[in-house]
Amino acid sequence: MDALNQLRNLQTGSVGGALPGIKSASPTEGAEGASFKDVLMKNLGEVNQLQQEADKKLEDFVTGKTNNMGEVVSASQKASMAFSMLVQIRNKLQESYDELKNLRV
Repeated sequence: MDALNQLRNLQTGSVGGALPGIKSASPTEGAEGASFKDVLMKNLGEVNQLQQEADKKLEDFVTGKTNNMGEVVSASQKASMAFSMLVQIRNKLQESYDELKNLRV
């Protein structure tokens, strides 16, 4: 449910909590806060981890190590939602870059 709220925040433009680990930067945070690259790489790693966990749970289900289909579906949905949010963030960054590129100085 939290991931759904985060996706809604992303769609309304308040990206500050779109993915786990991303927080709103206060004006005084400046150099003390994590760099954009660090935050982005951390979140890419988290999305990758969720996808690997979903693959592992599916593999365990298919091989008979577990028979909890709900766990497999839940892990799959989490990974899908995280990836979807990541793609939306990428799209917003691309739109911003294109807009800046078209500005005349």
